[in-house]
Amino acid sequence: MQLNADAFKTELFRILSYWEKYAPDMQRGGFYGSVSFNNVPQQEAPRSVVVNSRILWTFSMAHRLFPNPDYKAMADRAFQYLIRHFFDPEFGGVYWSVTAKGKPLETTKQMYGQAFAMYGLSEYYRAFKVEKALTLAKGLFDYIEKSAFDGEEGGYLEAIGRKGEPIDNYLLSQSPYSKSMNTHLHLIEAYTNLFTVWPDAKLKKQTTAMLLVIMDRIVDDTDRMKLFFTKKWIPKDKTISYGHDIEASWLLYETAELLGDHTVTETVRDRCLKMAEAATAGLGSDGALNYEYFPETHHLQTNRSWWVLAEQVVGFYNAYQMSGNEKYLKTADRSWEYIQQKFMDTKRGEWHTTVLENGTAVDGDKIHFWKAPYHNARMCVQMWQRLS
Repeated sequence: MQLNADAFKTELFRILSYWEKYAPDMQRGGFYGSVSFNNVPQQEAPRSVVVNSRILWTFSMAHRLFPNPDYKAMADRAFQYLIRHFFDPEFGGVYWSVTAKGKPLETTKQMYGQAFAMYGLSEYYRAFKVEKALTLAKGLFDYIEKSAFDGEEGGYLEAIGRKGEPIDNYLLSQSPYSKSMNTHLHLIEAYTNLFTVWPDAKLKKQTTAMLLVIMDRIVDDTDRMKLFFTKKWIPKDKTISYGHDIEASWLLYETAELLGDHTVTETVRDRCLKMAEAATAGLGSDGALNYEYFPETHHLQTNRSWWVLAEQVVGFYNAYQMSGNEKYLKTADRSWEYIQQKFMDTKRGEWHTTVLENGTAVDGDKIHFWKAPYHNARMCVQMWQRLS
């Protein structure tokens, strides 16, 4: 059995040390938008609010659990850069991206981006009790509710323009698909984390409503999640994202437990276990989940992704904890073994972004517009806590 609490704590520290060494831009502030496979920063790469906020969350969380002035320094750097460069002082919310010089680049207000800013800010407040962070997180909650909540059909719109105007291009999707699984999954994750430090009645009401909408509208009768929807929840297609399904299977249960409604928790628990079981259909013979499956064309996207592997460790172990079924424990154990053998770059640090089905690692960027120390660091903490 590979699963060991100390091993996950050791890997957490290894991941954090990489980001401390290679991510900070000491000339321009904040963090590089891209760092190559060989750990060379790409000076002019744009910077995403998602990565900056995930760094904020990760190092705040790390300091909360393992107090360290270096972790605080990284969290402080992320916090200051977020409020100075990503917040829109004129129209509210946060930009999707900025240039390497910190100037607004893509000013569309993606709810996915608002969610991660809220997620990072709430964790920063949780770790350091900086009131400004909580105030900003509450402000983002109000901003999302006023600009994206769909009071008629339920759920949240994907994005709005900088000034709050309706748009057709949502960056991650196109009209008429104005709602997505991914945005809802990370909105509820952010709302859940905010609720841990601000148990507000409206926040609880909206989080509960979102949880039920996800279960009712996004998770289908095969216990898998559809990806994109029209305003009236008509799905775009039947594409299956195995990584998101296994990630949601533990995140949604975590939300239900925190909300504290026994009836809702039991219902969600049963559905989440079915989601984890459905996700096993995506496992390859090597124990790693394939990336996506397109039923209409029968095409299987077989790349193994760093974030999917991280989520499947937690998701399948959570399924084992919920059910007591040893097969989920073995699947989680095999997933962790695969990470150690294929994803960890013991020579250059961090993890490879992609591994091909044949086990060959792709020489992709170690840091890029989407890749932050979030999925893998969170996996380490989740497993350390669960195994401890």
